[in-house]
Amino acid sequence: MTTHAVQVITEVGAIDRPLDYLVPEGWGTLEVGDRVRVPLQSRSVRGWVIGWTTPDDTLKAVRTRLDGGVTPEIVDLARWAADRWMAPTARFLRTASPHRLVRETPPAPVAPPAPALTDGAWDLAPGVVQVGPTADVLGVVATAYQASMARPGSLVVVVPTEGWAQRLRRRLEQRGVPVTGSEDAQRVVAGWPVVVGTRSAVWAPVPVLAALVVLDADDPSLVSGAWPRWGATEVAHRRAELAGAPWWATTVVPPPALAVQVTRHETRPALWPALRVIDRRRSDPHDGWLAAEAVWAAHQALATREDVAVAVLLQRLGSGRLLACGRCGELYRCDICGGAEIEHAEMVACREQHAPRPAFCRHCGSTQVRRRRVGVQGLATAVAAQLAQPVSVVTSAARGEGLERVVVGTEALWSRVRRAGLVIVADFDQYLLAPRADARREALLAVARAGRVVGGRGEGRGAVILQTRRSEDPVVRALESGDINGVLAEEVATARQLGLAPFGATATLRGPGAAAAAETLGHRLRVWAGQDGWTVWAPEGHVLHDALAGVALRAGVRVDVE
Repeated sequence: MTTHAVQVITEVGAIDRPLDYLVPEGWGTLEVGDRVRVPLQSRSVRGWVIGWTTPDDTLKAVRTRLDGGVTPEIVDLARWAADRWMAPTARFLRTASPHRLVRETPPAPVAPPAPALTDGAWDLAPGVVQVGPTADVLGVVATAYQASMARPGSLVVVVPTEGWAQRLRRRLEQRGVPVTGSEDAQRVVAGWPVVVGTRSAVWAPVPVLAALVVLDADDPSLVSGAWPRWGATEVAHRRAELAGAPWWATTVVPPPALAVQVTRHETRPALWPALRVIDRRRSDPHDGWLAAEAVWAAHQALATREDVAVAVLLQRLGSGRLLACGRCGELYRCDICGGAEIEHAEMVACREQHAPRPAFCRHCGSTQVRRRRVGVQGLATAVAAQLAQPVSVVTSAARGEGLERVVVGTEALWSRVRRAGLVIVADFDQYLLAPRADARREALLAVARAGRVVGGRGEGRGAVILQTRRSEDPVVRALESGDINGVLAEEVATARQLGLAPFGATATLRGPGAAAAAETLGHRLRVWAGQDGWTVWAPEGHVLHDALAGVALRAGVRVDVE
């Protein structure tokens, strides 16, 4: 005899539809979000209850009831995310579920008033807040904590990196706030007052969500690097809506999709670092990779007591090669698109080859071409010689254990260097002329991250030096003034004109069947071939989704929705 039947989504991603199972008599009622083990063909697989159905004696029975389920709100959120990113629901339910079975939960403490925290709260309505890179966003967390105390449930705070999460938890604990990490499943399920974690924390299975905060919502690490490429900021917004809870997000350099949602600006110029721009076109060509002014500033920083006195950043984007005139130093740029020109056979042209031409400088007519390319290791050798100091190299592959007072590396620097007296961006043009739609935003973000290392203008700390051959670029000028909103407004206008998010929707088709699938869509949507697949564009998200609904089910095709 059985009492009722349930619908179960299994962990088998290839079967992205609910299956019906009977609940054995005496089990009581299974709730939406409960985790179970069920028979599937000749296997026993795990799954989640997502609803109820009519009992049928031909159905197989649930085998085991497991601990570590999720709430009904999380089930709704996972189904929304599966629809949004065209991926199996189980992938999101697996992210939300504790990695270990939770058999016992400790009693959650009551959230105290914590005046040491709430006295520093900002007067903020829920929404997206644009802040300067050196602003202390603990005030935003304090605002959300106040709001969460007026409601039952937990405050969930999402940050880009685990190091940031650990530091924030320590700061909250010092102020008397009961806080736990999102990886502590027992406390999360018990409903701890504050949960802090990285990207996956947005799925934390707290019993009730009281408020939600995303710090640095523009950080790329908040977007999944593996398929499906879901974004924590978008998931946070939707989860807050489903729970009827307030949410806040901070952003330093918001992409257009976030820029149109900004409700308040906390971006004083003093919150940006002191900036020096060195135009290499006017430098002595014999200076080496660091201009004479940069070397002098580095020696000044070495006279301070900072553990890391000088950090030199070299981030190679695209091919990492730029062409410059050997006489006047001007960069080779395309007349049509403004992109960096590279060598094509005996000619030079941008990557799209809009206007191939002989290799000569448009500024002075010289045919002397200087190919500007060096790796991090080569730069480290050059910097060590120029500064007469030992140098540590930090990249994603070479983390370095103990750091010297001079560090050279890629953006992996920011995960190792918390404070420095001086940051030198050795080749800022690699950001400005990168073959990417968001190149200008990446340039702004690079300086923002450097600002967090050296401190703001009003703190009397260090400085950021940009070495460039484009000192007249609007991005450089905006950074010198500390007001980037004009550049961001142009980015929004460009996104609107080109139909980029949030004014359009795109997806990429990959796999052996992508070309055939793209042909079937060409008469309805804008489709073109890219370097790693076929890009599909639609004016609105629902139009794109409807068109791709059948494609996503084809064998040999993977759909990446952006």
